Amino acid sequence: METADTPTIDIFIAEDHEITRVGLKLTLEHIAGFRVVGEAEDGKGAVKKVVELKPHVVLMDIGLPLMDGIDATCRIKAEAPGTRVIMLTSHDNDRDIFAALGAGADGYCLKEVSGAQLVMAIRAVADGVAWLDPGVASRVLRACATVAPAGHAEDGAAKPAPSPSPLSQRELDVLRLVVDGLSNQEIADRLILSVETVKTHMRHIMEKLAVSDRTQAAVKAMREGLV
Repeated sequence: METADTPTIDIFIAEDHEITRVGLKLTLEHIAGFRVVGEAEDGKGAVKKVVELKPHVVLMDIGLPLMDGIDATCRIKAEAPGTRVIMLTSHDNDRDIFAALGAGADGYCLKEVSGAQLVMAIRAVADGVAWLDPGVASRVLRACATVAPAGHAEDGAAKPAPSPSPLSQRELDVLRLVVDGLSNQEIADRLILSVETVKTHMRHIMEKLAVSDRTQAAVKAMREGLV
């Protein structure tokens, strides 16, 4: 339940289809704790306005004119790193999914997502938790599953043994729960740790994996078979 003390989440919409953009704005403005602070119909305009406004969350379409949503996300993450980005798109192919996550997107939702799920996604990424549409998550996991098991080539020839994981056992425990979508507080509760300790583990995980946020850490962990 929202209370007077609940922080307002400022949202920016980057969508070139006017009816969709207006519909999103009208829907979100009726959600307690949400405030739409700006909108753009192309990628270049989105980057410029987001850098100026610094909203908490951007809903970003991929197929934007002038600059696509993936390039725009890269620019936003470089110039306004505190802003979270959710790709809200009809693109459900693996190339775009992994390109968006690699660009730093904090969430990926398909446009057929329900209103309730979109609200959950916005609140999750605003709180620092990665969010993947169930259909997208299954694609990511399926892509990971297509990688041949370590030590076995497709033709049966032995492969060199993989390098040991750079992560400690406790860091792997934390990372598995990140992949499961748990927040820092939920991870702390599950592992009987303080939230500050979880944050320290997350910082070490991101440093060791050479990534800049939780979403990239989760994707890299799944693609490299760490979890």
